[in-house]
Amino acid sequence: MPLTRLAPSLEDEVEPATAAFYRSALRALVDAGVPFLVGGAFAHACFTGIRRSTKDLDLFIRREDYERVAALMQKHGWRTELTYPHWLAKVYAGDEFIDLIFNSGNGLAPVDDRWFRDNPESLVLGVPVRIANPEDGLLTKAFIMERERYDGADVAHLLHAGAEQIDWPGLIARFGPHWRVLLAHVTLFGYVYPGERHRVPAWVLEELMSRLAAETREPPGTDPHVCAGTLLSREQYLHDVEQLGYVDGRLTPVSTMTPTDVEVWTEAIPGRQAEGTDAADAGVLRRVA
Repeated sequence: MPLTRLAPSLEDEVEPATAAFYRSALRALVDAGVPFLVGGAFAHACFTGIRRSTKDLDLFIRREDYERVAALMQKHGWRTELTYPHWLAKVYAGDEFIDLIFNSGNGLAPVDDRWFRDNPESLVLGVPVRIANPEDGLLTKAFIMERERYDGADVAHLLHAGAEQIDWPGLIARFGPHWRVLLAHVTLFGYVYPGERHRVPAWVLEELMSRLAAETREPPGTDPHVCAGTLLSREQYLHDVEQLGYVDGRLTPVSTMTPTDVEVWTEAIPGRQAEGTDAADAGVLRRVA
């Protein structure tokens, strides 16, 4: 695949020693023929031209390739860690690290064959690599609505950079039952850029709005007692599932997370006091078939 003309990667925003580590890891993966995609701030810079310093390099891989990647990284003298088995591993060179991502944090977007279709290729730190498609970035970023981090601006900038090139039918299909989240973001896009509203195809909004209208006509009481807010924020809706008796949206069939995944991910919240919650969690952390 020829190199696609994308914006430059973040060569100048990364410290030389860190860049050398990233570059060596990228070359090792390319030479070994391991399928991977560059995402995160590097991909965002390629598509939008927005350049910002970043603490890590995000690489998307299939979960079944993790052991092979880990062995390759260890062969080069770097330490690997399966940090969160449901979505993330890390490769360390001293204090520097690379994230190996094989799902989204909420378990909704496992990296599968759909991620490896028609990916643009570009130079990242001088290495020719494949870049995660904007649709994949939109899918994962759309659900990040934590108190300390909200990726809605990234979504808006991705749309601003290339709304006309988005595979909208495919994107709507990828969002599936979470189409309201997509509707929220395209609505906000029109608010952020009122002069660019026309760039999102009219049929997209018409389709999503028709679904919304159909839902409003449904009789009350038909919706399950689920709090899907946990799919947007791992912390801000814990009160609903721990105290109000809502079923955790991550433990319904839409997510790949298990009760153990949820417990580990919850305990990792900075500053959260986990002791004393085990008894309450025991009645909440059950997967709904």
